[in-house]
Amino acid sequence: MREQHFKDNFWNTDITCTAGYDTIIQHLNDGKRTCKEIEDFMKARAAIEEKYAKELLGLSKKVCGHSEMNTLKRSLDVFKLQTENISLSHLHLAQTMREEAKKLEDFREKQKEARKKVEQQMDALHKQKGAQYKKTAEAKKSYEQKCRDKEETEQNMNRSATTSSAKQQEKLYAKTQQAKQAAEEADRIYSQNVSVLGKIREEWLNEHVKACEFFEKQEVERINTLRNIVWTHLNHLSQQCVSSDELYEEVRKSLEQCNIQEDIEHFVNLRRTGDKPPAPIPYENFYNNQRSGVVRSLPPPRRAAAPPPPAAGNDPLYSTVAEPGLLEPFCCSVGLRQASVRFFIKHIGYLLMLLPAS
Repeated sequence: MREQHFKDNFWNTDITCTAGYDTIIQHLNDGKRTCKEIEDFMKARAAIEEKYAKELLGLSKKVCGHSEMNTLKRSLDVFKLQTENISLSHLHLAQTMREEAKKLEDFREKQKEARKKVEQQMDALHKQKGAQYKKTAEAKKSYEQKCRDKEETEQNMNRSATTSSAKQQEKLYAKTQQAKQAAEEADRIYSQNVSVLGKIREEWLNEHVKACEFFEKQEVERINTLRNIVWTHLNHLSQQCVSSDELYEEVRKSLEQCNIQEDIEHFVNLRRTGDKPPAPIPYENFYNNQRSGVVRSLPPPRRAAAPPPPAAGNDPLYSTVAEPGLLEPFCCSVGLRQASVRFFIKHIGYLLMLLPAS
């Protein structure tokens, strides 16, 4: 199948029409707009990557598993470290995208400057061609009018050849010759303008072909450049995914080394408090305790010191052992003393409970 080219498909039968050329220029302008859109897209994507990288870097600096220990702590440290490395790789990706966008911007500006020269030259040729065509059309119109005037004067002279006088014939002849000269001059001017228009047309044809070839070459470069830049952009994204996965794999490897039982034993050996639990607490009945010997468990009562004996030596209450006679007034029979002792022993527990606690 024959390849299609700009130079073979953007012509018009009207010499003054520039629709084919205008179609090419419109397409090139649309292509330039596409380049700008891709450039802006990559800059925006770079900004997103940079923002994500900075937030991820800040996240990696936060405390994560500070109280952990042993193998899990090592795994979490690797997790934070690789998160930081991933953020740095995204920063590098953002910088790479900006560089690619700058390359596309330079390419777009370069094509713009190169096109500008060709467009200026073609615009000048279009104006020159249009002006010459207009001038030629006016010369043709004048030429045709002069020819009609010449024919009219000749017809008038022929019709009056038998009826007019010699003097009138001379006037008609002079007028005919004048019209003939005007027609010849108009023919010369018209022919000259046609010749000039033909030269301009040939120049325009050559320049149009050159412009079409140049524009087609630019379009090929633009499509190829955009294709390669987008392809490279996707390669960078794929490489980022691969790099991230490699860093994630390091975390997974560290997690594989995390030993649960080892961490449990490490914690136990480091923080153990004892291996014996407290003894069970028995139930103690209040009343059973009273009957079974709560007296023995109570502390002995504290009594005040005995008062010193009075100075009087004849007081029977403070008689000494050496003075048995003084106790006799208080002594009763033996039976009475024994009854008193039994009563005291029987009620001593209750008496001790009534005493205030020390």
